Amino acid sequence: MTTQRSLMSMARAERADLADFLATLTPQEWMAPTLCSKWNVKDVVAHVVSYEELGPLGLARRFAKGWIVRANQVGVDEFAARSPQQLLEFLRNHLQPHGLTAGFGGMIALVDGTVHHQDIRRSLGRPRTVPPDRLERILPLVPSNPRLGAGRRIRGLRLRATDIDWTHGRGPEVAGPGEALLLAMTGRPCAIADLGGPGRDILAGRLRQ
Repeated sequence: MTTQRSLMSMARAERADLADFLATLTPQEWMAPTLCSKWNVKDVVAHVVSYEELGPLGLARRFAKGWIVRANQVGVDEFAARSPQQLLEFLRNHLQPHGLTAGFGGMIALVDGTVHHQDIRRSLGRPRTVPPDRLERILPLVPSNPRLGAGRRIRGLRLRATDIDWTHGRGPEVAGPGEALLLAMTGRPCAIADLGGPGRDILAGRLRQ
């Protein structure tokens, strides 16, 4: 199996897992806040799928309307009228990433989908164990991704996952589950509680900025 196919198949599996979980939520849970500032569960799901049917022209219009930094919110707003069940149906019909989210062999969909799945799970107090093979593929993709901003958060630190074989960087160590390291690298302060090591407070301070 090639790297691209592996990423794409994992992205599809992650979306399928998210869809199965969303099917268990109550109407109240769909409206609950998430780790994403200003977005509830319904908003996060809308974001995950909002780029799926946009071609090059649609993307250009989306970015022009949202000035790039607000493009994600524009997408959420465009899906606001859909009910939770309509969003779930849309997700099930788009398990295979297309367009922008299929970029880099499915990398965008895999990273984005996994992080946002956890944004929802953690906020609802419904934890899960992210499949180790997905974490092993995702974690190396995050530090150098400028869109995620991880580089400035973890500069001068050594990250070490305690549940899978992954380390990154040099300096005071931050150690803990791979899922918590993923969320910390992508700016979720709540993950600090699951991490330890002499570099933990440094990372925590950066996440508060």
